[in-house]
Amino acid sequence: MLTMLDALDAAEGDTVFELGTGTGYNAALLSHRLGEQNVTTMDVDPDLTEAAAHRLAGVGLHPFVATGDGTGGWPGRAPYQRFLATAALRSIPDAFFRQAAPGAVIVAPVGYGILRVTVTDPGHGTGYFLPAPAYFMPRRTPSAPPAFAEAETAEPTTTTAAPGDILGRLRFPLALALPGHTTCSWRDDDGDVTAVGIWTEDGSTATAHVSGKVRQVGPRRLWDVVESLAETFAGEPERQEFRVSIAPGRQTVWYRTQDGPAWDLPQPR
Repeated sequence: MLTMLDALDAAEGDTVFELGTGTGYNAALLSHRLGEQNVTTMDVDPDLTEAAAHRLAGVGLHPFVATGDGTGGWPGRAPYQRFLATAALRSIPDAFFRQAAPGAVIVAPVGYGILRVTVTDPGHGTGYFLPAPAYFMPRRTPSAPPAFAEAETAEPTTTTAAPGDILGRLRFPLALALPGHTTCSWRDDDGDVTAVGIWTEDGSTATAHVSGKVRQVGPRRLWDVVESLAETFAGEPERQEFRVSIAPGRQTVWYRTQDGPAWDLPQPR
């Protein structure tokens, strides 16, 4: 969180919108640094916002605390010079661009990284990922459970991609290629990985065993994506080598060069 605040680079007098009030800790730091009248913080959980407002008042701080879906921002207090999200996102919300002051900065967790975007024109922005990883709670969205039982009956194929890579060196790019996916692992008595599972909200499911056997079911062949990433990256890629270009209707992350490997983030609302 301190890394994100540093990247936010907010100055005295800047107005800030925070998605994800949580305990109110970030809002307290921002209010102390920028002035409580310049801070708007929002969370979907009314119990959290009530408790956070109480804590903030207890230390003499009274930023604007709202309850609701923070991806819609809070237009009544726009424009904002800075946006900060402390819940994992899959792309930058359109509302942030609509409510942004010229040159606004957005810092938000996307996948397992922290994205810093500068608004260049209405609806447009460029940015990069910070070197530090991020593991924030995702926004609450409905999803289907993994279809492991169905996968057991699927015809197996073979893979050369190491199953454990989705838990390690490929974890970050996989979050860009398969936004919102979930993984799990099976381990032996010594704690070594024997197999992994991966699934997405549409019910697509894949399991991969260290023997090289893979089983896949559902509308998407998830392990095909893993194999493609394993071929693209010989080692663990560095987050800061991933950059983003944003235009109305499209947010694209690219690796090293714009004509290199690239992934479109999910269409924001």
